[in-house]
Amino acid sequence: MQKSIEVYNLVKRFGEHAAVDSINFTVGEGEIFGLLGPNGAGKTTTLKMLTTLLPPTSGRALIAGYDVGRQPTAVRRLIGYVPQAISADGSLTGFENLLVFARLYDVPRAEQQKRVRDALAFMGLQEAGDRLVRTYSGGMIRRLEVAQAVLHRPTVLFLDEPTVGLDPVARKAVWEHLAQLRQRFDMTMLITTHYMEEADSLCQRVAIMHLGKIMAMDTPAELKAGVGGPETTLEDVFMYYTGNTLETGGTYRDTARTRRAARRLG
Repeated sequence: MQKSIEVYNLVKRFGEHAAVDSINFTVGEGEIFGLLGPNGAGKTTTLKMLTTLLPPTSGRALIAGYDVGRQPTAVRRLIGYVPQAISADGSLTGFENLLVFARLYDVPRAEQQKRVRDALAFMGLQEAGDRLVRTYSGGMIRRLEVAQAVLHRPTVLFLDEPTVGLDPVARKAVWEHLAQLRQRFDMTMLITTHYMEEADSLCQRVAIMHLGKIMAMDTPAELKAGVGGPETTLEDVFMYYTGNTLETGGTYRDTARTRRAARRLG
């Protein structure tokens, strides 16, 4: 299988602190790969390096063969990125938001409006395209942001906590659309998530990060088999490798509960 993402001894230091500490992994074409870990594990920092938003301190990373440090412009043409923070403009309509991104991504002018309409329809937002985004629900905003990120049909899509704060119905809708995107365009996806059942059902492989290092990496089934019996869950695996203690205090369950209650996108 061809590799869409290759990471070799990647390091990011902030002063004396190694936020990402010599990690290695590859992601195959068309694979959905999950990066799991407690807050402060280094997941978002890793994504920011892979999307050229942060320069690595050392090591190397390739996206579709292009070096993120030496060929950032080429990498940016090949990727889409959905960050944790809301990236859609609430003062614009859904259609206008997508049109802005179509221009930013240099989608040919003659194709822009059709591409935007097609993206709205694909994400189930065609009826809401003329509404201001500030009237959207959290799930609708997330689907719009995914549409923004894939307008230029990227080879690799990065998603940082794509369903954080959403209710179960909205989360399910977002993931159904992501699965359809992968099937339709054979798109590689790298996601971070705190929802273990999400990673278990949707990711072909996952890596568990803790304190900047990758502690374990395999298919969800193999990780569960390596830790316990038939009743073992991916959350059990997470706790086994991270000690179930967050650097910010509290347990994994406490943090997940807090994030769900926050409804940051709602």
